[in-house]
Parts: sequence; C-alpha cells; structure tokens
Amino acid sequence: MDIKRVVLIVLDGVGIGEAPDARDYGDEGSNSIGNTSRAVGGLNLPNMGKIGIGNVIDIQGVPPESQPIGGYGKLTPKSSGKDTISGHWELMGICLLDPFPTYPNGFPNEIIDEFVRVSGRSGVLGNKHASGTEIIQELGEEHIRTGKPIVYTSADSVFQIAAHEDVIPIEELYKLSENARKILKGKHAVGRVIARPFVGDRAGEFARTERRKDFARVPETPTVMDKLVAAGKDVYSVGKVDDIFGNRGITKKNHTGNNKDSLLAIQEFLKEDFDGLLFANLIEYDMVYGHRNDPQGYAGALEFFDQSIPHVKDKMKPSDVVIVVADHGVDPTTPSTDHSREYVPLLVFGDGVKGVDLGTRETFSDVGATIAEIFSLEPPLLGTSFLKELS
Repeated sequence: MDIKRVVLIVLDGVGIGEAPDARDYGDEGSNSIGNTSRAVGGLNLPNMGKIGIGNVIDIQGVPPESQPIGGYGKLTPKSSGKDTISGHWELMGICLLDPFPTYPNGFPNEIIDEFVRVSGRSGVLGNKHASGTEIIQELGEEHIRTGKPIVYTSADSVFQIAAHEDVIPIEELYKLSENARKILKGKHAVGRVIARPFVGDRAGEFARTERRKDFARVPETPTVMDKLVAAGKDVYSVGKVDDIFGNRGITKKNHTGNNKDSLLAIQEFLKEDFDGLLFANLIEYDMVYGHRNDPQGYAGALEFFDQSIPHVKDKMKPSDVVIVVADHGVDPTTPSTDHSREYVPLLVFGDGVKGVDLGTRETFSDVGATIAEIFSLEPPLLGTSFLKELS
C-alpha cells in the first residue's frame, strides 16, 4: 500500500465492552456502544456497519456485515488507568505501567495551600471529587460572591479549576491553570490540569463554555508524533490533541471544541497537500453525553459521526487511510459518571484497505506501530503493526 496520509480519529469515550481487568476498576458490565444501543432501542450506523463494527460486538440495530469494506477489530488497554492522557499516549506508543495519581478525597493541603498562595485569591471552594456540571450549580453562587476558584477532581488524574468568566477572566483562569501545572509535579504529577470556564447568573442556569483548556503532563519519551516531525513529516491536530500532548509533535492545529467543528476541520485539512498524520479528537461522547449519563445524546453523536463518514471519504485521496479508535469508555447507561475501563473499537478504511478482521489487539500501541511502519519510522517499544493485514 502506498500511503501518504493517515487520518487518526479518536471517538473520545466510545468503548466497546469491558476490558479483561475491568473488575479492578469497578467497571464490570460497561459497554459504551453496546449498552447505549440497547438503551435507545437500536443505533443507525450504516457506514460504520459496512466497515465492520457490527462484526466486533453485538450492537442493536447494526447487524454483522457479510462483506465488510474495511479493517475491524478492537484494542485492549495496556496502560494503567482509564483516562484521556494514558489512552492517547498509548495510541502513540507510550505505555504507562504506573498510573497517574488520583485524589478521591480531594487534594492535600500542601497542594491547595501553594495553589492559593500563587493564585492571589483568598482560598478555594470544593476540593473534592465531583461532577463538573453539578459542582458549578452547587458552588457557583458562592464563587461569584467570594471570587474563590472552584477546585475539583474525578476518577481521572485531573486537577480542575472552574471559574465564572465574569469573576475570573479567561486569561487569568488559564494563568491559574499554568501555575497549578507547575505545582503538580513529582508524586503529584497529575495527567491534566483543566481550566473549566462557565457562565450564567444563578444556580440552575450555570453552564460550561467551550473555552476549556487542558494543561497536560508531557510524555517523558518520544511519541510517534515526535518521530514523524523529526522525519520531516506533517502532524496536523484537531480538537484537544494539542493539549493532550502539550503542543509537542504537532506542525499545525485547529483547536475545535465540538464534534461538528472537528469533523469540518478534518475535511478542510484533507483539502491541503500534506504528508503525514492528521490526528483528531471528537470530544462530545465523553464531555457532553457520557459524563452526564445521557444515552440518547450519546447515540445521536454516534449517528452524527456515522453520517459524516461519506463526507470525509469525499475528501480523501487514494493514498489516504483513516483509522477510527477511542481512548477509553464512558458508558452512559451505568450509574457511574466516570470513564470506564473498556476495549475500544478499531476501524480502518481507504481505497487500498480490504475487508479484514483485525481481531483483538493486545494494546492501543498497535496503532502507533502501524503508523510508524507506514512512514518507515523507528517502531515504538510497544505494539505490533497491522499494516500487512490491511491489503
């Protein structure tokens, strides 16, 4: 196969069934796509169905395809944890055997005291495990009265700072987040510090905006993206990929904030004459629907992506290949609002790709190994390429 461009699309939070170690994470029974399909009475995914997603697991409304037109299978998480950072890093060949630190009981005084000192504020509100949409309703009015930022975390390795845009202007919130990133190092080196701006006048009306910004821990060793750039190739990013990798290993970006804009950005980038990787994240399955336990919205977002596949195909060249994966699950049908430890889908399509069962891959890093082989790069330490199986 003569491949010049790879488009890697991450459906953020779209798992495809509990991973072998799901019990260790309290995620037995999680199946983001499968459970959603049953919760809504069936999914309409004709394009992903033709590629072969219905051949991977039982999805109500998406029967197995007798003659799939692409590669299909699923990826097993190898890294510890079930967060966005570890999932994306593993896709690019970085496996984390030691999980990022988490704080189910809030952050220790040594972290909060230093954060308050550098922030110039009189204190913080919250400092607990919470849903981001709920905590701004709970503490938003007190935040407006006191000016204290709202600090919270989740099951992920995150230090999140919520602030009303009229109380702490967006650039100040970003600066607070940068300072927190500098504080959170060593044993407290969380995966991400996230600025969470919101608007609204009172409890019940507060709503988060799309001006969220992530300040991620950066990989300690080169990713496949770094190797591509070093080899003189292009790496275009869409969505929050730039934040996830600390803007490293990227030559051009469009930091979109929703699935529609991200899919349009993919299509616009495909009109350009670049040679290398286009790496996109579609955030809404996770941020908008999964964490809010909204299977109807989650289903609608899956169907919207499916309807967009023909538009992406229209912009592809014969030497393009698209790989569709995820980074973890966020099953919207379970009581939990957190990420779920799941297999993730693996779909591959393009003019030169045959219908083939890629099976159950041992690690997300098989994706990075495949991209490395396509572009004749040094392979990552982890992962087995599936390039030869595609043609």
